[in-house]
Amino acid sequence: MKKLLLAITFCAAAVAAIAQTSFSQRPKLVVGIVVDQMRWDYLSRYYDQFSETGFRRMIDNGYSCNNCLINYVPTVTAIGHTSAYTGASPAFHGICGNNFYIDGRKTYCCSDSTVQTVGSKGSKGQMSPRNMLATTIGDQLRMHTDFRSRVIGVSYKDRAAILPAGHSANAAYWLDTNNSCFISSTYYMDELPDWVQEVNRTLSENEDVRAAGKDIGLTALCGTITTDMAIAAIEHEFLGQGAETDMLCVSYSQTDVIGHRWGTRGEHTDEAYLTLDNDLSRLFDVMDSYIGIENCLVFLTADHGAIHNRDFLRSHNLPAGDWENPGMLNQIEAFLRGKFGTTRPLIAGEHDYRFFLDRAAIAAQSLDYQKVKATIVDYVRTLPGVSYVIDYETAATQALPPLLRDRALMGYHPRRSGDILVICDAGTYTAGAWMGTQGTTHGEWNPYDAHIPLLFYGWHVPHGATSREVHITDIAPTICQLLHIQQPSACVGEPITEVTR
Repeated sequence: MKKLLLAITFCAAAVAAIAQTSFSQRPKLVVGIVVDQMRWDYLSRYYDQFSETGFRRMIDNGYSCNNCLINYVPTVTAIGHTSAYTGASPAFHGICGNNFYIDGRKTYCCSDSTVQTVGSKGSKGQMSPRNMLATTIGDQLRMHTDFRSRVIGVSYKDRAAILPAGHSANAAYWLDTNNSCFISSTYYMDELPDWVQEVNRTLSENEDVRAAGKDIGLTALCGTITTDMAIAAIEHEFLGQGAETDMLCVSYSQTDVIGHRWGTRGEHTDEAYLTLDNDLSRLFDVMDSYIGIENCLVFLTADHGAIHNRDFLRSHNLPAGDWENPGMLNQIEAFLRGKFGTTRPLIAGEHDYRFFLDRAAIAAQSLDYQKVKATIVDYVRTLPGVSYVIDYETAATQALPPLLRDRALMGYHPRRSGDILVICDAGTYTAGAWMGTQGTTHGEWNPYDAHIPLLFYGWHVPHGATSREVHITDIAPTICQLLHIQQPSACVGEPITEVTR
């Protein structure tokens, strides 16, 4: 009996010790990587061309969630970056697009007139995360460690550096294309650190950077510059080399700019991903050298995917259609003038398949808002390429496929998302002149826009893969579970247990 009691006591103590050790152990550095406009199938399309030290290092040694979906609409950059790091959708975090309306005022997602540019002249740095209503992984990490952890965001796009890093980040840096240098804002600092100024001096002396000028985002070189900046942050801010866990948020935006101009196929896209593969190899090598990759927790995902170019689809007898915004708005306003005798436009704008009604103009002309909205809904239903037109206010009770209803509601914030959402036929998308004849875009619920890669690698990550459906909003709670910290303040996702086990 004594031996049995001793054995039970020993086992209990061992379990308690394991639990205590588990909760006290964390990686030295968390690195979040978002590849803008990366379709999930690019992992297999380029697999044989990837080196063993870049994307394949994560695929072959980490964990792949092969059925990761975006569970809201619209699927655009600012929303995707925010959702990945907050574990929330626009209904909760309030970033409802790259551009949207806040109480009737058109707003860029990161615009902030109360701050100033740091690092160059002009307004490129008048940005902050203040429009975001939720905390991020980095915010939770900083709070958990009494703000001793350091969190830094780096990207070509301001929104791709600012929103992932969060409200309490130590810094966010993005590229001022007018001056070919990395900048920040007074939200974070009063002047750039010496090491950032040195990075900018190097950029000013780079002939290829000077030659690219404002079009640097259209080149694979943009990803290399972003990687150089991320590596410099690790080296000079000593990320992952202190007593607390640090976080680096890196977003690669050149893939999106190139995709919009040249589509999902061709030499430009191929070059972008193969160069990015090499850049990831360099980033991983530096992490291994300074910290040890076994002490780093890495995830890689995308903010959205992209549809194939419409002419490419049509050339192969595949469904494709156009959703022409400028002519469409004029057509609708002409119909409303005939219906109501209006003298002012009733629609403030259309962004990402959503109509934002001008309530002030409607009231000023003594019109009934609900009647105007219903009239627009009925008219838009008659337009080519339209599957469904959703009145946001009544979406929960409309006759809609559950998937569309749920994604519409997850993407709807009452004060910011507008009034009407259009669901286009499969293969139909906005075809703006800025895309040229070869380019593409994104924004809809379909797999080409909503099916994204999700890879985990490094600290305590098992090797394997799953085809179970998971969501972009599951990334943040998964990372927080591994770090043993609280989930972000508006998190609705669930930890991916295959990774956290």
